[in-house]
Amino acid sequence: MPERAWTVAVVDSGVGTPPEHGVTRVVRFVDEGSRVLRQAPIEDPIGHGTVVAAIVASSPRPVRLLIAQVLNERGVSTAAALAAAVDWAVQCRADLLHMSLGLAADRAVLRAAIGRAVEARTLIVAATPARGVATYPACYSGVIRATGDARCGREQISYLGTSAADFGARPVYRSRLGKMTRGASVGAAHLSRYILAHVAAGSAAPDAVEVLVRSAAFHGAERHQSAGHA
Repeated sequence: MPERAWTVAVVDSGVGTPPEHGVTRVVRFVDEGSRVLRQAPIEDPIGHGTVVAAIVASSPRPVRLLIAQVLNERGVSTAAALAAAVDWAVQCRADLLHMSLGLAADRAVLRAAIGRAVEARTLIVAATPARGVATYPACYSGVIRATGDARCGREQISYLGTSAADFGARPVYRSRLGKMTRGASVGAAHLSRYILAHVAAGSAAPDAVEVLVRSAAFHGAERHQSAGHA
């Protein structure tokens, strides 16, 4: 019996045009102040979402990608737009919600949306700095906090278990054109890719975390971290 494909929602800056990587739907969320509108997407203005989507979609297992475009040309979004994107992902029955982004402060509207996603048994992976100021939604209960870990190869993850992050993964990505991207966002995307390859679609968060801890190549914090991997 063929295994069920993962449905993954990537909340980020969008993807290139035409969309690649098995993308099935792209929706742009625009905060007008009094409401958040769903609009036709534009081409990824900063390239960040395209990189994240490429990493996530490189899983050896079948993946259906849903893209929520929330970051603008400055790499900025609002809590309301993020919350609307999270709710949309849940409505689309996403198995995994990936967010390689974060706000510097807690916002009730985003906290509530993440809570609804957790209640819907959606796995949530959010990027967090390996050191320094914590971000949201990574700090919310039920979210898997991921960052970069230079010890990890492409097929490895680490169980950090620190106050800053739960897991780490490879913090580097090289595009087909040779461009290098580094950091916690990349590490988080590699962790989601690892989940797609090693965890059964539809798994509850505790079961997924158990698999990750058991299969981690490294346990404990990385001793020497360069500034580019935060």
